Amino acid sequence: MDKPVSKIKIRIADTSDTNFIQSIVPRLIEFGPPAWRDADQMIATDRAVLNNSLTPGNQERVIYIAEDENNNQLGFIHVHAGEDYYNKEKHGHIADVIVAPGAAGLGVGKLLLGKAEDWARTNGFRWLTLSVFSENVKARNLYKTLGYGEDMVKYVKEIN
Repeated sequence: MDKPVSKIKIRIADTSDTNFIQSIVPRLIEFGPPAWRDADQMIATDRAVLNNSLTPGNQERVIYIAEDENNNQLGFIHVHAGEDYYNKEKHGHIADVIVAPGAAGLGVGKLLLGKAEDWARTNGFRWLTLSVFSENVKARNLYKTLGYGEDMVKYVKEIN
């Protein structure tokens, strides 16, 4: 897929999407996670959380799938409610946004982020948060262009 997709639709994921979702989770570490992180553990943990989110009846977490006009899956976004540490206000949180390799650069990520914003508004949230590793410069730049700003920066020191 190297030309822009003319019609991208976004729908709620279901268990039939499990294989696709699981297959692109490794894209989360393509940027090179911090050296002290175990990449295999990151993938395994995310896969487990995503599987749980696909469980029928799970009302706390939603996964949306982007598809082209031929129902080819292009990417997904995983959202859930969060609570601010300081003021305890509920807000939307993006746990994952992953675009399939063949769909990169087609605007799929922007559309999925827009869907997350719609979801947050529908749920009455005042803001939407996400976390991104500092090394993932491409994603950080996208978020900035879409109006996301930094809130807190987490520092880590390995103690051995």
